[in-house]
Amino acid sequence: MIVVMKSGAAPHEIQGVVDRVNELGFRAHLSVGEERTIIGVIGDERPVNESMFRLMDGVEKVVRILKPFKLASRDFHPQDTVVPIDGVSVGGPRVVLIAGPCAVEDREQLMETAYALKEMGVHILRGGAFKPRTSPYSFQGLGERGLELLAEAKAETGLAIVTEAMAPQQVPLVCEVADIVQVGARNMQNFSLLHAVGEAGKPVLLKRGMMATMEELLMAAEYVLSHGNYRVMLCERGIRTFETYTRNTLDISAVPVLKQFTHLPVFIDPSHATGNWEWVTPLARAAVAAGADGLIIEVHPHPDKALSDGAQSLRLDRFAELVEEVRAVAQAVHRTL
Repeated sequence: MIVVMKSGAAPHEIQGVVDRVNELGFRAHLSVGEERTIIGVIGDERPVNESMFRLMDGVEKVVRILKPFKLASRDFHPQDTVVPIDGVSVGGPRVVLIAGPCAVEDREQLMETAYALKEMGVHILRGGAFKPRTSPYSFQGLGERGLELLAEAKAETGLAIVTEAMAPQQVPLVCEVADIVQVGARNMQNFSLLHAVGEAGKPVLLKRGMMATMEELLMAAEYVLSHGNYRVMLCERGIRTFETYTRNTLDISAVPVLKQFTHLPVFIDPSHATGNWEWVTPLARAAVAAGADGLIIEVHPHPDKALSDGAQSLRLDRFAELVEEVRAVAQAVHRTL
């Protein structure tokens, strides 16, 4: 449930409600708005009678939350969450670009990409050090060496870094380098990993599982949020359907739906959705038009030589064209790039 305080409620009245929540064995989450403070009651509050809060000084009303995701809900946090990443605000009027290779392959490949992306206005560099692959015989990433190269790219270009952790024990290692820890589609419901990234406190990019509903995505985010880590960004990257012409089916409707139900920023990954570089730019345009807060694009200087996902990776010149086309769409919907 949420306890909505009256406009102008005194600090001691707000604290009184928080104390009552704690006395009952629950956890209080405060969302302080310009006019009102909303106090979320975290836990199974079903046995609690609303009147014990409704009658307290400063309380305007008490509302039960029927949705299973609470901290991710706009009922708890009506305002959009803005996640600061190394000087860039994710979730505000600016559409944030994340780009880079699927996997870190060697220093030359990564540095060539990073410097070029920096010139094009990219804010965050992506690159996989640990790679979850369908086949055990596919390239699995460079591991710790990949993290070292990402750290070097960050030091030389100033780009923020997002890279994936695949297991709880990898989280501390990844956090030493990454500004954002990615939880990939295959690990969206790896609950031990979700607990670990929640406890780490770093910003998290949470990708939707290929067969997950939007509610399941929000419940996965709830695991991270429940640890007090509210810097969570969601990513729609295509779901598995009966269609075979694309790698996955991009659920563009996820953008407005998620934006209505949650305060968390929403990214779109058109690269994994299509599996084909030719369709990445049209879907990137559509994502921004639909209201996405950011894009994550796979870019490689030589896609024909890529060790992972070359078919869906844009060459640097093609990515430059994407940036200009997306910029025009962003301006049309009153956003910036």
